[in-house]
Amino acid sequence: MALIGENSAPLPGAAPAGLIKDGTDAGFMADVIEASRETPVIVDFWAPWCGPCKQLGPAIERAVTAARGKVKLVKIDIDQHPQFAGQLRVQSIPAVFAFVGGRPVDGFTGALPESQIKAFVERLAAQAPADAGDELIAVGREALEAGDLNTAAQAFARVLQSDPQEVRALGGMARVYLEGGDLERAAEIAAMAPEGAKDPGLESVRAALALADAAPAETAAFEARLAADPADHEARFELARALAGAGRLEAAMDHLLQIIAADRDWNEGAARAQLLTVFEAAGAASDLARQGRRRLSAILFS
Repeated sequence: MALIGENSAPLPGAAPAGLIKDGTDAGFMADVIEASRETPVIVDFWAPWCGPCKQLGPAIERAVTAARGKVKLVKIDIDQHPQFAGQLRVQSIPAVFAFVGGRPVDGFTGALPESQIKAFVERLAAQAPADAGDELIAVGREALEAGDLNTAAQAFARVLQSDPQEVRALGGMARVYLEGGDLERAAEIAAMAPEGAKDPGLESVRAALALADAAPAETAAFEARLAADPADHEARFELARALAGAGRLEAAMDHLLQIIAADRDWNEGAARAQLLTVFEAAGAASDLARQGRRRLSAILFS
């Protein structure tokens, strides 16, 4: 399935374009003063001959990259560009200034431990304006609900341009491919999420992929067995697995609930376990999951 914007999202782990740059006196107003009105900017004044600068620089870059677009870094060699270092009365280097809203709000001189650098960047990141990515995530999700996969793909891709590891956007993009029938690409996108990352949308896609991977390819044999014997729980269970793997979650749910209603402990609770996976694949907050849980409760507590 070809989707608009699908090739524009960078790979995870890469710093977004423009996040870290070498600054100049000529570009200071645009790169620092004006840019800080939208995103906090750290200015690192350094020089090639400065030993502590070589220690501090990489640590700041790591912390800024970890902030995932909430802070930018401009590195200025004071030997080549002394104007603004002089205006800010830099007397020793490394000298670091944080700008928000066009003015300096914090800073320090000398090399600090990496933990303190990280804390400095995190404090600054907390001052960043509301993330426009939240609005794009909302647009993408609304488009998905409406079945508009191209609009959803564009919205999620724009988020991933700024933050390649935004878990909500990865989950949304994976859902786009899943809904479009490209399970292989959906799995690739889901695998791009950072290890241990949690997001309901991403977990839903992973559950749906697991159902598809384990599903029988054909349904005719199981349907024939059920026609001959409606109490054939094994045939009904395999039919439910096939339906779930094909994305027909409501039909799969109906068959699993029939098994549970007839024998809630059948096959050591296999039908109930499968039903919970179906709920997860549909989305914990989906109408299907809510209705299914109500029907399951009615069976279990009747």
